[in-house]
Amino acid sequence: MRKSGAIKAAKKAGNVAADGVIKTKIDGNIAFILEINCQTDFVAKDAGFQAFADKVLDAAVAGKITDVEVLKAQFEEERVALVAKIGENINIRRVASLEGEVLGSYQHGARIGVLVAAKGADEELVKQLAMHVAASKPEFVKPEDVSADVVEKEYQVQLDIAMQSGKPKEIAEKMVEGRMKKFTGEVSLTGQPFVMEPSKSVGQLLKEHNADVTGFIRFEVGEGIEKVETDFAAEVAAMSRQS
Repeated sequence: MRKSGAIKAAKKAGNVAADGVIKTKIDGNIAFILEINCQTDFVAKDAGFQAFADKVLDAAVAGKITDVEVLKAQFEEERVALVAKIGENINIRRVASLEGEVLGSYQHGARIGVLVAAKGADEELVKQLAMHVAASKPEFVKPEDVSADVVEKEYQVQLDIAMQSGKPKEIAEKMVEGRMKKFTGEVSLTGQPFVMEPSKSVGQLLKEHNADVTGFIRFEVGEGIEKVETDFAAEVAAMSRQS
């Protein structure tokens, strides 16, 4: 039986698993976020798949595990059995943790999960910030946190655009300086307009509450996974030829 399940799992291993669930859990001053993938939305809602995801998350929290390979090894036998039962490839994709004075989490359905760590904030504010991160997808906490390689790449793109407009290089460079300030604000949490009150930035909101965000993590199901578009008619024709 176990051998049969392993054979089925091996056959499914090459299938792209880009659907699935995001799970979050806060345990004292540390929070965890986990992504587990399957192939279809139908299986993502399956009770057995959900129970497996919950079990993996609980193990990560209990053991303070942030190495996904450790979780994969620990749950490989159960994963193989679930693949054999459900009939889809299943993958424990990633896990991360966040520590902080005040922690908050938000889940938009099962597809987007966010953790936020802050200091000087109450739980309600942190929850609102997590909702903002889910909606606005910031990449950094503050404009000054934007990495040098990201800044350089965007600078070159904007400089090329400015130069193509026929402006002298000196003027083009000054134009780009202004654009870069806008860019670093757009990709950072504190520089973005607060989704619940767009007239103020998240930075202004934090200042009003004498609070600060120390970190955040945002996971979205399947991000970065290249999905294979299936031609249903061709798939049926191929199956009929095999039968």
